[in-house]
Amino acid sequence: MKKHYSLSLFSMFLICALRAYDTQGQALRIPSDQNFSNSTGRRLGATVIEVKWNAPGVKGREGKIWGTGIAPYGFTVLGYGSNVESPWRAGADEATTISFSTDVRINGKPLSAGKYGFFIALYPDSCTLIFNKNTEGWGSYFYDKAQDVLKVTTRQQKDLPTLQERLVYEFGHQTEQSVELALLWEFWKIPMTIEVDLKETVLASIKSQMSGALGFDPPSLIAAARWCLQNDTNLPEALSWITSASDASLGGIRTFNVLSTRARLQAKMGKDTEAASLMNEALENGSAIELHQHGRQLLSEKKSKEALAVFEQNYKKHKGTWPTNVGMMRGYSANGDLKKALEYAKAARQQAPDDVNRQSLDEAIKQLEQGKAL
Repeated sequence: MKKHYSLSLFSMFLICALRAYDTQGQALRIPSDQNFSNSTGRRLGATVIEVKWNAPGVKGREGKIWGTGIAPYGFTVLGYGSNVESPWRAGADEATTISFSTDVRINGKPLSAGKYGFFIALYPDSCTLIFNKNTEGWGSYFYDKAQDVLKVTTRQQKDLPTLQERLVYEFGHQTEQSVELALLWEFWKIPMTIEVDLKETVLASIKSQMSGALGFDPPSLIAAARWCLQNDTNLPEALSWITSASDASLGGIRTFNVLSTRARLQAKMGKDTEAASLMNEALENGSAIELHQHGRQLLSEKKSKEALAVFEQNYKKHKGTWPTNVGMMRGYSANGDLKKALEYAKAARQQAPDDVNRQSLDEAIKQLEQGKAL
């Protein structure tokens, strides 16, 4: 009995010890049920932006958030951690972090690619956004100004029309090269503008991708070369890519799209004889639509005589089918022969495949009849 009693006491002790250990472990791992863990992200061209934060609630403290112990102004000694003057943590619990996959500009100031702890020094009419190397701290208790990478000023909006209960980061006002990222909480909005060098970042992404398996893939080689052509950058490497894509010995293809891209790259690099020869081969392989689009491209480059020659070749090759009459109309109009342009416009009107094209040609005919070039 004594032995059984002793074992029972030992078992109870072991259970209690395990429960205590488990409780301590849970205390370290379980996130706060008061401040929700959040993340959001946005792609800007080739740049990936990610924000992670814990979101406190207003909880009836309207008018008592900003400039108080909840979100104090300036830099304050928090009494724990490094015990130095620290900015607001821009969230709750662990440090808020922001990462950028490429170099960016924040409100016009450069910031290198990377992940940063994000803090805000609040003031009544402005804020200082702080990007810091330490991404593992608890809030701003272990803030070290020596690790600041960038400080930039912004101006907050303090009169949001509706209450934002939980602190949130939102993206908006996006263009090709910029996006706004804003912290919203209570009735405040604290924005920043993130900008990228679209051409530089996309080109870096393309080069990285082309150094791997995609560098052996003809469609990827073609897409990379065409992007460089359209953006007038990295032309020698683009020519190398498109040459590989069109090399029959490497399994390449010689379509109008491929050959014309290669020819235009050669022309941009001053290889006019090679470019002309290759473009002739491309035109022989092109469909009516492809030749028409090439002629339109030449018109956009103010090469009206070259465009008309392409439209004429297209008209003869495809025997006056749609849209070769449209091309002839545009080619003659661009070269000042409105009478001929009107003739082809009326022929194209009879071939128009749908109402949209018929209406467009009706307008062109009206304009040409008034003696106005298209």
